[in-house]
Amino acid sequence: MRIAVGSDHRGFEVKSRVLNLLHELGHETIDDGTDSTQSVDYTEFAARVSRRVAAGDVDRGILVCGTGIGMSITANKFCGVRAATCNDTVTAEISRRHNDVNVLCLAGDMLGSRNIEPLIRAWLETSFEGGRHARRLGKIAQIEHENTCDS
Repeated sequence: MRIAVGSDHRGFEVKSRVLNLLHELGHETIDDGTDSTQSVDYTEFAARVSRRVAAGDVDRGILVCGTGIGMSITANKFCGVRAATCNDTVTAEISRRHNDVNVLCLAGDMLGSRNIEPLIRAWLETSFEGGRHARRLGKIAQIEHENTCDS
């Protein structure tokens, strides 16, 4: 899988761990910054990754900021991006199974030194169930196009 990864300064250390893990798991990655713990605006990095996902240049994206919330809000402004903040394996798995989330947002402040491998693996390895969930995603896409993409 080809995965773009980005973070702000508060997510920099977790982003580095995520990139290492993705490489160990055999995925191709694009590091969309930031490259230090110097203060930056999360929106820039969320936009970089989300543009790649929306354009189909990558299969998925992972974003890290202090809480994951700002990244998620920004990422969801891009047509075709379905971003969610997940802090455990259960939400990571359900985000894929029920919502076909293509951008995982992580809380760097909350994950800290915690083992993030099970969370990342759950998100990468869980397939979308389709069925009633596909119908619902179709409705979300319709709302998105009516209110965002065509304006």
